[in-house]
Amino acid sequence: MIEGLPIEQLGQCADFRPLSSIAGIAVDLRYAGVDNFTGRDLYSPFDCAWLHRDAAAALERVVAWLALQRPGCSALILDALRPQRVQEALWDALDGTGLRMYLAPPERGSIHSFGMALDITLLDEHGHELDMATVFDDMSERSHPAREALLLARGELTLPQVENRQLLRAAMAQAGFVGIASEWWHFDCGDRDWVRQTFQRVL
Repeated sequence: MIEGLPIEQLGQCADFRPLSSIAGIAVDLRYAGVDNFTGRDLYSPFDCAWLHRDAAAALERVVAWLALQRPGCSALILDALRPQRVQEALWDALDGTGLRMYLAPPERGSIHSFGMALDITLLDEHGHELDMATVFDDMSERSHPAREALLLARGELTLPQVENRQLLRAAMAQAGFVGIASEWWHFDCGDRDWVRQTFQRVL
């Protein structure tokens, strides 16, 4: 049995901060509604608008960097804390689809379940999402940062789209977040193995 902190007890734990405590961000948790690849709300009745305090502090550094480097540009949080039980539901939803490569197996655990990962994009000064070429949770090659040079050469990505992704990566990297090869929107706050060994999982 996997051990951890039930999400029902999250508000009593000083290790976690609500996203509402972080100034200068917008929040639209896609798994708290139907605008995701499953087409259903996976979070209700739970409040998943939380991060571990270390990731929250790093996100505040992202906000500060954007204010200096790209005034008018701001962060939109698409997913933050994802309880273990939701990770299991997503894993089950992708059974037999060939798309499980986009998820951490529940037994190993998503870094989201430790409150140490973010799915994030950027908004312009008018509150519109920057063009990143695909929507959140697009499970295709066009979402893969590792394939951007090839896709650009093929004409399947445009230079402005790649530059928008590079801006997002720069904002995240200077704050200590690490991206992954298959999703332009996903960033871990620190090394995955270290997080799994050090932090408490939310169930």
